[in-house]
Amino acid sequence: CWRTRSSPSRPHSHLVYFQVVIWRAVASIAWSVLLLPVTTAVFVLLSRFSLFHPIQWISECTSLLTASSTIFTLVVLCGVVLITGLFNLEFYTLVPSIPCSRMALLGTVLHPRQCVHSLVYCTMGMLVMWCASVTIGGRYSTLGIPCRQSESGEVVTCLNEYHLFLLLAGAFMGYSHSFLGVVQNMYYVSFQPIQQYKYPRFKGCLPMVVKCSVIQSLYSARNFAALYFFFGYAPKTWISSTLHLQIDSSLQPLDSLTGLLDFSLLYHLTISGTFLYFTWYLTVLLFRIYVTEAYSFPVQSTFTEDAVQCLPKVLAETNTLVMKFFALQDLALLSQHSPSRRLEVFSLSQPGGHPHNWNAISRECLSLLSELTQRLVAHQDAVASNGRVKSQSAKESNLMSGTEDIAETPRFGVPLRTPGSVFKSSVGGVHSALTAPFTPDVDSPFSSPAIRRLVGQQEPRSPWFGTVQSPHIMRRGPKLWSASTGETARLKLSHLHKKKKKIKLILHNLIFFTKMYLKIILNVISFFFFFWIWFCDYSYGIPVFFVNHCEKHAHTCEQCML
Repeated sequence: CWRTRSSPSRPHSHLVYFQVVIWRAVASIAWSVLLLPVTTAVFVLLSRFSLFHPIQWISECTSLLTASSTIFTLVVLCGVVLITGLFNLEFYTLVPSIPCSRMALLGTVLHPRQCVHSLVYCTMGMLVMWCASVTIGGRYSTLGIPCRQSESGEVVTCLNEYHLFLLLAGAFMGYSHSFLGVVQNMYYVSFQPIQQYKYPRFKGCLPMVVKCSVIQSLYSARNFAALYFFFGYAPKTWISSTLHLQIDSSLQPLDSLTGLLDFSLLYHLTISGTFLYFTWYLTVLLFRIYVTEAYSFPVQSTFTEDAVQCLPKVLAETNTLVMKFFALQDLALLSQHSPSRRLEVFSLSQPGGHPHNWNAISRECLSLLSELTQRLVAHQDAVASNGRVKSQSAKESNLMSGTEDIAETPRFGVPLRTPGSVFKSSVGGVHSALTAPFTPDVDSPFSSPAIRRLVGQQEPRSPWFGTVQSPHIMRRGPKLWSASTGETARLKLSHLHKKKKKIKLILHNLIFFTKMYLKIILNVISFFFFFWIWFCDYSYGIPVFFVNHCEKHAHTCEQCML
């Protein structure tokens, strides 16, 4: 993967990079900060929503938006947005990173750089959730709340599990965002083929950002609720013992099914998660919009020190890939919509009359095309070989035919046979070692329609009819034929291919139905398990209604258990 964030080596190139990329990243962060009061106001309205008391709801939201606590939370959120924007500038890439295997993905996730990234996002998630809990207020406001002990009756400070629940949910969502950033290439920046202004593009992408934030918040809330149900007792006990906070036994614990089935808690968790994801996604969206905006480079400069900022020089840039992308984008727009700048491309130098601008631009573009062609040819050879290795006899026959073709140079006096006559003689007869590379199997699925037309009857007016007197016409050996060109081998390969397809389809259906049946069985087991927890007493494992019925007719606990 190419490094897109490496700083340019030359000072003038560094100045161009600073003017184009750094300033645009700063502008995207500034707009994200300016949009924070709007998103915070929407979050306050949704978190304090009251259907039956609309006037009280609007008055409470208005007073809360002007409170000092809300202003302090806005300052904290501005710091979170600033750190998110810096991470976008540091981790953005123009080439998507696709791991080849699960072990490669695991290595990427466990990389120290990625671990630091995940830790920072967990901290930012907790900060955003703390701001959300303070904004919501009520039972979510603080970590410690006063409570009265049942034995002594004195007032002590107890752990507020609702506040702790939101904080841990923020850390979980922060790690999920960091992990999905690796898996889904969230930092991949692509240049749009159709240029748009910033506002229409932002307006078109905003509904999709809201939809993605809500969906990701629902998934994260579901996963965290299940995780807290099984492992929520451990952090609760550790924090209460570390901070010397008591656990209020009169309240229903949240690591139980009854505690988690709280509509108000799940609603506030989903709304806070949506606000968290929307803040991060909005920062990423604004960064992509600003960074991929078109930039116009000068085609030629009057002064020598400014020549590094011209389009031909930036096209040859190798240190920063993003500058090369900007130059190619500017060249594409120049060729379509700018006749005056095209005149500068084809202008001649004085004195001398040489098209230096056109030579530099065409040289760089042709080098890119040749590099792409080499990659395509290498990929085609890898696909065409299909993992098969040619036999030694085929290699020797290819070598012999190649040497003879080089040695026997066509002469003007000796007429050459037409390609049609060569193919006809090879198809009708036996394949010899000398004609093996030039006698393709016409019935092969790899043969082209042009070769099939050459094998057929030639027209008298065709240029290939009769003999060809030009020595510049040379026969090329096909590259996509395998060593075995016989009809039997081809039928065997097609039969094996059909068998493999059938086996793959059977295995795919078997795996699909097995997964479906396992999901159904697990859902049934979990339903009965939760049903038993709901109606059972934790101390004895006996249904609660049986215990209540027994206690009415028994005097002691031993008689009740008997």
